[in-house]
Amino acid sequence: QVQLVESGGGLVQAGGSLRLSCAASGRTFRSYSMVWFRQAPGKEREFVAGIIWSGNNRLFADSVKGRFTSSRDNAKNTVYLQMNSLKPEDTAVYYCNTARSIYSDPTRYDYWGQGTQVTVSS
Repeated sequence: QVQLVESGGGLVQAGGSLRLSCAASGRTFRSYSMVWFRQAPGKEREFVAGIIWSGNNRLFADSVKGRFTSSRDNAKNTVYLQMNSLKPEDTAVYYCNTARSIYSDPTRYDYWGQGTQVTVSS
């Protein structure tokens, strides 16, 4: 069973930066794409970013393009989400996940970690 542990969230002022980390175990990490989703109170879980197994291709939601980037360290089974120029509307619980491809539909994923809270104050 896949285990996903997100970390790095916190409280930051608008315009600030945070780097989230996600440690994965339970499958061959380097063979899988990794994705980030977020869920704000009262809203559906939404796709934020995805990175393929090699790290050579990334996808981002329009709302975060140019501000967020993602990277991965296959030797550490860890994926990162660097978030810059944060806005109050980025406030949410952020989750990572893994699959053979990058799916923007959260129902395509079976297992979820506990997530990490990101709060951006105005």
